[in-house]
This record gives sequence, C-alpha cells and structure tokens, in this order.
Amino acid sequence: MRASLRVARVVLGLLALGSGLAAPSVPAFAVAPVIATGGYARIKDVASLKGVRDNQIVGYGLVTGLQGTGDTLRNAQFTEQSLQSMLDRMGINVRDARLRTRNVAAVMVTADLPPYVGAGSRIDVTVTSLGDATSLRGGTLLMTPLSGGDGNVYAAAQGPLAVSGFSAQGQAEQLTQGVPTAGRIPNGALIEREVPGAFRDLPELVFELKNPDFKTATMVADAINAYAMGRFHRRIASPRDQRSVVLQRPRDMILPRLVAEIGDLTIQPDVPARVVVDQRTGTVVIGRNVQISTVAVTHGNLTVRVTETPEVSQPAPFSNGQTTVVPRTEVAAREEQGRLAVLGGSDLQTLVRGLNQVGLKPTDIIAILQAVKTAGALQAELVVQ
Repeated sequence: MRASLRVARVVLGLLALGSGLAAPSVPAFAVAPVIATGGYARIKDVASLKGVRDNQIVGYGLVTGLQGTGDTLRNAQFTEQSLQSMLDRMGINVRDARLRTRNVAAVMVTADLPPYVGAGSRIDVTVTSLGDATSLRGGTLLMTPLSGGDGNVYAAAQGPLAVSGFSAQGQAEQLTQGVPTAGRIPNGALIEREVPGAFRDLPELVFELKNPDFKTATMVADAINAYAMGRFHRRIASPRDQRSVVLQRPRDMILPRLVAEIGDLTIQPDVPARVVVDQRTGTVVIGRNVQISTVAVTHGNLTVRVTETPEVSQPAPFSNGQTTVVPRTEVAAREEQGRLAVLGGSDLQTLVRGLNQVGLKPTDIIAILQAVKTAGALQAELVVQ
C-alpha cells in the first residue's frame, strides 16, 4: 500500500526567477495558451441580434423496419398503444390481437426551427429512443408532427435514420460503440407553418453580447459609430448596458444589408481575467489577463510507503505444530527538499512556462491555483466546475 501526501505547492514563475528547478524529460502535463493574433473578432461572432433566434419543436412518433432491436411491447405499453392507434386509423383492427413484433420503437423527435424560415423548407431532426429498444439502425421514422411551445404544429418529420453507433452481442460478450438508440435525419422535417413575425417588424435593433462586458459593449458601439459616420454622417449606436447595444434605423438603407455590414466590423473584445478548472476531467483554462501578485511559495513532496511482506512459519517435524503466517511490515518515509521563492507580477506566458517546465499533473495544478486564490495572490476569477 502506498499513500502520497503532497504539500501545497506553487511553482508559478520559478523558472523566470531562477529557482533552479530541474525540468523532467517528459512533462506529466503541458498547458498551452491559445491566443489569436491581435485578438480581433467580428461583431456577429461576439454579439447576436435580439429577436432573431431559433425555436424548439418536439414530437412523438414511431420508427419501423428495425431488425428485431425495437421495443418489447409487453414492457413498453405506450409503443403497443401507439401501434394499435396507427393501424386503426389505417382501417386495420388489432385491438383484440396480441402484438409480438420487435421491429417498432417509440421515439421522441426534436428539432430547432430557424428564424424566419418559410413553409416548404427542410430542417434536420434528431430522433431518440423512448422505450427499451437496443438500436435504431436501419429504421424509418413515420410521419411525426412537430409542435412548438404554443401547441401549434410547425413541421412534419419522416424518413430513414442515420445512426452512427452500433451494438453487437453474443452469449458471453457485448460490444457497443457510440449511441445506437439515437440518430438524425438530414433534411428530415418539412416546414408546414411559419413563425409569426418578420424581420422588418422588430421593434428595435439591439445587438446582445454573448459574453456581457461594459468595455466590449462600448467598443462595439464605437466601431458601429465609426462606420456610420462614414456612411450616414451620424452616429446610430449607443450602449444600453453591459449586454446590449441599441441601433437607430437609418431611413435610406435596407435593414438586412445594414446588419450584414455591421456584422463584418471587427473589434478587439475585452477578455476578463478568469481561470476555469474542471476537477473531473483535469482541464485547466487560463485567460490571458490573469495576473499573479507578490507571494511566497514552496514546492516539495512527502511520500510514505508501507510494504507488507508476510512470511510463512513452518513447525518442526513431528511437533504437532501448525503452519502460521507471520506479518512483516516495512514503513519508509521520504520528503523531498522544498524550495521557497517570492513571486510577483507573473503574466500568462510566465505562468504557462513555469507549469510546463515542472511537468505537474492536472490535479496538482488545480490545487496550486486554489491555494494561490485563497492567499489572495491570484488576481482573477477562479471558476471550479
């Protein structure tokens, strides 16, 4: 049995300060910052137009043509009731019959209705099993009405499923790859009803930031006003709050063209100082504006090893003794030399360089960041997922 107790350690910037830590030949974990050149982005990538959004629709249907991998009608009674109701509408009476088919599965069909989509257009749908079916591969979805939150039917879905996962089993082993009980139908839904409203009926033009920030909202307004001064000779944008920027409609320009030209304008959005860690997956994401204040840190390990080597004791011949097991325990402790350093003013590059040189594990990096935040030296928001 081996138990390893690690003392809280912070190695941020040790390389830059010349602490002399030796870098391992193969680091256990490497952090690589991804910083776009210049950090510029288009307005349509950082903001969206208020009121121009998708609508979710959902429906219940049946998938047929499965190779014995459908629902067990005895266990999934809703599948049997749906099958009987469908056959009744087609003039086939099976109310008194005992259905035994395994080629049918009850499914839920979901889709996103794009904004301002017209009747006759087609959209993709996702189909997922509702009962105890083992696979939907090879099945065909029967016509399924898709309704919105208001109860109205906006689309009808039908067609063969595309399932990427599969499942195969024998008497002693089963192999499953992906999710065989879920699939998609590309262009499988036909739009039957348009969502009320049109783009020209929007009460106002408002760009909503995907990452709300006062500085970013101000830069979006400044970029739009600089464009408007050269095009309309007046300002048309003003920030309402940290989330939205309001535009005044010019009378001498078509609105879709105005939104398209504004969307191609580039800004350099402000990125908040934030560190995001996921303890389940060991993921660490560090923002470029993260700063480290002056702090004294140490790095060292304390390892305790407990080894059990039991021995067998044999009695002397003809002594009427019994064979017994004698325990033998060896306990050893080793503590590596700790190093103390005073850090201050470290930026993202120094932080990443120090972590990569030491080669820490993700769990160690997460513990370090939490300890630095507790000490008040991490000038950033620490988000633990």
